Amino acid sequence: MTLEDKIDKNRLPQHLAVIMDGNGRWAKKKGLFRSKGHENGTKAVREVVEACAKLPIPNLTLYAFSTENWNRPKLEVDTLMRLLVSSLKKEIDTLIDNDIKLNAIGSLQSLPKKVYNELFDVMDRTKSNSRMTLTLALSYGSREEITKTIKEISLKVKNNLISPSDIDEEMINNHLYTHDLPDVDLLIRTSGEQRISNFLLWQIAYAELYFIETLWPDFTKEHLFEAILNYQNRERRFGKTSEQLYP
Repeated sequence: MTLEDKIDKNRLPQHLAVIMDGNGRWAKKKGLFRSKGHENGTKAVREVVEACAKLPIPNLTLYAFSTENWNRPKLEVDTLMRLLVSSLKKEIDTLIDNDIKLNAIGSLQSLPKKVYNELFDVMDRTKSNSRMTLTLALSYGSREEITKTIKEISLKVKNNLISPSDIDEEMINNHLYTHDLPDVDLLIRTSGEQRISNFLLWQIAYAELYFIETLWPDFTKEHLFEAILNYQNRERRFGKTSEQLYP
């Protein structure tokens, strides 16, 4: 029996988020430029996306480029942007063949015009797909997202559109970039780092966290299946006791 066969298809995470870490270290270990790590990382993206669509996991969010990543060397940022455009062009057929809808969250207006236009073109061409929603977090930072949300809600209070007593979790959710996505069930981070790095801080409130030593370019669908099996063996209590869940 394969790892995939062991997965309970009735208990799949409805929203899987991945911090794809380790491209640079992968390249350094092999004596290559960091750009080669990012290039090889796209192979892992394709394998994971196709595996999630096949299971199927209805929502997959990938941390592709953070607000902090703009502070990296210009050559690396330019390479990442160029790679993003080429990947979008190259993978459009894969998205369509697998009935995957492309979505994006973050300060998208800060992306280079060419990247922005290509991104929205692919999003438009896949908007009717329904098997899975693939969300790319681009120029994304959770603190920026939450700050934006507070400003938007505060402005509504100031303009007497709502009162402070109207503010609840649902309203906050509705102002986040992820307003049309469920909360994250499982968060995977590769490369051995055990931190969240400003990613979906509100949305992972009750997520299961899974850290793996494998560098992202070496991450395969088998690693994904192991993470899902680990998730399915955990007891998710959401603040309750085991006795309340299983009287």
